[in-house]
This record gives sequence, C-alpha cells and structure tokens, in this order.
Amino acid sequence: MQQQIYHALSRGVDKRQIFMDDRDRYRFIHDLFEFNDIAPAFNNSYHLRNSSIAVGQRYDSNQSIVRAPRKLLVNILAFCLMPNHYHLLLEPAIENGVPLFMKKLNGGYVQYFNKKHERTGTLFERKYKSVLIDSQAHFIHMPYYIHLNPLDLFASEWRQRRIDNLDEAIDFLNTFRWSSHLDYMGEKNFPSVTQRDFLLEVFEGAKGYKKKIRDWLKELSVRKIGDYALE
Repeated sequence: MQQQIYHALSRGVDKRQIFMDDRDRYRFIHDLFEFNDIAPAFNNSYHLRNSSIAVGQRYDSNQSIVRAPRKLLVNILAFCLMPNHYHLLLEPAIENGVPLFMKKLNGGYVQYFNKKHERTGTLFERKYKSVLIDSQAHFIHMPYYIHLNPLDLFASEWRQRRIDNLDEAIDFLNTFRWSSHLDYMGEKNFPSVTQRDFLLEVFEGAKGYKKKIRDWLKELSVRKIGDYALE
C-alpha cells in the first residue's frame, strides 16, 4: 500500500457512554468536520444543523454562513459512532496529521460534553488507540468491519460469525445514521465529513459497495481483521 491508513478508536473511561443523545452525536460529527483543519477552530459556539455538515457549510451563532477553506489534517475515510466508543479510518494529509487531529477532536468534544452534562474530568480512557493497516488484505476488510459495528446493537451474533436474518441486519444498517455507511451507499447523510473518492474507487462505486458489504456480511470475515480491530 502506498498510503498510510490507520484504524483509530477512543473508548469512554470505564466503558461509560460518550454519546448520551442525538445532540451529542451531531456535535461529535460536527467536530469531525470542524477540527479537521490545520487552523484552530476559531469559534466553538458553532452548532450543527442537519443541513450544515451535509452541504459542508459552517454557521455562526447568528446563522450567517461562514465559508473558509480548510487544509485537512487527515482524510477521514470512514467513521462509526457507538454508545461508548467510536471508530475512524484515517489517512494523514500532513506529517503527524493523525495525532494532531485526534488531540483536537477528543479535546474539543470533552469540553463540549463536560459543559453540557455538568461534569468534570476525563471522558476517554487513556490515549486513543491506533494501528497502521499495513497490508492490502486487512485494508480491504476494515471499512466493512467499521460499518458493521452497529450490529452490536441489533444482531450481536455477528461477532460469533453468524447472522440470524441477513435482510433485517442490512435494513438496520441502512437506518443507522451515525456512520459513513449511508454516504458510501450513495445517500447524502454527512457527505462533507469524509473523503470517499479513494474507497469508492476500491468499491467500484456505490453500487459496488452495496453488493460488497452484503457479501462481506454473508461471509462474516471479521476473523480476517485480527488485531487491527482494536476491540
């Protein structure tokens, strides 16, 4: 592989929930977009509207659209939010882009979370985990693995390499908003958060992705991920 691709994960301290409601999830996805910039986030009062990230716009507190070019720290290839952790598939866009981005992301979200929920102290356990995906075989499987994580909430038997009802599992994934899965399916969910051109070429477009993720789920290739899964 020519690119350096990392699987990154942060988990709540003592496995506590880090997303208490949809407002928290929207805020974190806002932060994925806002903090992916070499420049500091100059206004943390930005708040997310459903349309803002969907079209790649920023809104200040007066609802005036502020457009500023970003210089990315990382290419976010895929993401998934779970109740007490999140997964990212990242490609550094600059030197040390991954640690710089993760520091901004986790630090900014903790400030928001603690203020909203009237708490103090750490939210995430230790430092985030990351692993370099250093083989083509593992890289091919990682986006599917990340996007299938929400099945823990619906069909947890997938971890034992079985699915009791494939169609219902696919339907659940297609109604789960808090990942990049729908954007790869060709639906505009949070399209400005991720940089998808590279993976869509690998998947042979949205139609290819739909077929491949269904096939992957049939085969349940999670065992091919091994230590790259970071669980």
